[in-house]
Formats: sequence, C-alpha cells, structure tokens
Amino acid sequence: MSAGNDFLPLALCVLTVSDTRTAGNDGSGDYLCAALAEAGHHLHERAIVRDDKYALRAIVSRWIADEAVHGILVNGGTGFTGRDSTPEALEPLLDKPMPGFGEMFRVLSFDEIGTSTLQSRAFAGLANATFLFALPGSTSACRTGWEKLVRAQLDARTKPCNLANLRPRLRES
Repeated sequence: MSAGNDFLPLALCVLTVSDTRTAGNDGSGDYLCAALAEAGHHLHERAIVRDDKYALRAIVSRWIADEAVHGILVNGGTGFTGRDSTPEALEPLLDKPMPGFGEMFRVLSFDEIGTSTLQSRAFAGLANATFLFALPGSTSACRTGWEKLVRAQLDARTKPCNLANLRPRLRES
C-alpha cells in the first residue's frame, strides 16, 4: 500500500483518566492537545474522567459512536494500582486490537525508563472505525507514544503505509 502525498487532518479526542488531574494541572492532556494541533489535526473534544471503568467506558463509547470522531488519545489508568482500569474499561470496546502498539511502546520506553516499562499496559485498537490509543499518564510517556508511534501513523503521508489512509476501508465487510 502506498501512502498519498496530501495530509488528511483527523478529528481527535483527548481523554485524561485521573482522580487528581484538573483542567489546570493536566500536563499530559495539554501536551497531547498541542501535539495533535501542531501536526495539523483538529481537537474534537477533550475531557478528564475519574479512574472508574464505567465512567471511562461511557465517554469513550459516546465518542466511538460519533462518526465525526476519527481517533481517541487516552492517557492514564494503564498501570497496576487498584484504581488503574483503562484496559479493563476500553479493551472490551475494541473490534480489532493492535497488539504491536503496546509491544512497540514498551520497547521504546525501555530505552527511557528501563524495566519499569513492564508496568505499562499501553494498548491500541479500532472501535467502530475509530482509532483508540491508550497511553500512560506521564507527559514523557505521552510524548514517547505520540512522537515515536502515533503521529506518523495518523499522517497520510507516512510511507509505506499508515492508519490515516486506511480510514475509507475500515467499515468494509
């Protein structure tokens, strides 16, 4: 598959999963919003939700049901504490998991944080033709995920292939 030469801006949502972050101190959400805008994409909606799998599932379900939303960037809730519930909340919503994303994220993170990367349960997949990427809540982890994986895959100019160019075919049966 060959990528096109034209950039295709996508409508993306940013969701921070946290019991403590607010609009005033959400550095990871701020980073992701700025990064997607800098790349030429549009912020469709941004939210902060407590670390509760049902509250998390409700907002993401609303976004994946909205045909205007092309992708969702989630940060937080991917660790091992009792409150971390992002994978449990969102993996059941995926139509197709993207195992390579979590694997590659942990490989890249190893260079930055060593074996602590084993504690990351970052993942990605496709839900109702909407790309979903779940990253840890630290700003450096969000930067690693965006800069080394997500940004290029959401850019229709990335060769030899990218997720952005797959969008017209995601609903094929």
